[in-house]
Amino acid sequence: MKILAVGKNYAAHIEEMQSAYDKFSGEPVIFLKPDTALLRNNAPFYYPDFSKEIHHEVEVIVRICKEGKHIDEQFAHKYYDAVGLGIDFTARDIQAKLKQNSYPWDIAKGFDGSAPISEWIPKETFADLQNLHFHLEVNGEVRQQGNTSLMIFKIDFLIAYLSRFFTLKTGDIIFTGTPSGVGPVKIGDRLTAYLEGRKMLDFEIK
Repeated sequence: MKILAVGKNYAAHIEEMQSAYDKFSGEPVIFLKPDTALLRNNAPFYYPDFSKEIHHEVEVIVRICKEGKHIDEQFAHKYYDAVGLGIDFTARDIQAKLKQNSYPWDIAKGFDGSAPISEWIPKETFADLQNLHFHLEVNGEVRQQGNTSLMIFKIDFLIAYLSRFFTLKTGDIIFTGTPSGVGPVKIGDRLTAYLEGRKMLDFEIK
């Protein structure tokens, strides 16, 4: 099982990060997290000792349901069966240092516990996967909110694109990008995340 993640998929987030994106390139930013990054069942997130600036990034996630390679976009919907929410925890201080030296983001994005995920909901539950509202609260205060209609790269495109480079296998997870509002967490915080009004995540930072 692998975790494939998409960066720079919401324009407002690109702007808040003062980042650049070439809208004419047609190429999403892709990175991976190892399976040891997963946190399930609302297990607490333990703040690591190697960073002083861990940021939350809430994202809609999709679950691959069958193996595929070089998938045509028009058939991509057949290769995933469920959606949920995940948090892409990012060691922002480490990421900044890596970026300065043009190094990969692996340590900043893929450390243990950096990918809490919710339960899965069958995709048929929703009328339109490209019109899902989701938001994240920290200690009851809304910090991030987004809608999948605002994705630069839609879900089916991402499935097709990723399958050009990686064989997608049953159980693989795709993080589809975060909206604006990312920010730091601290020990004692409680994070709750909602998809179409349904509470999907509820855990503590310890």
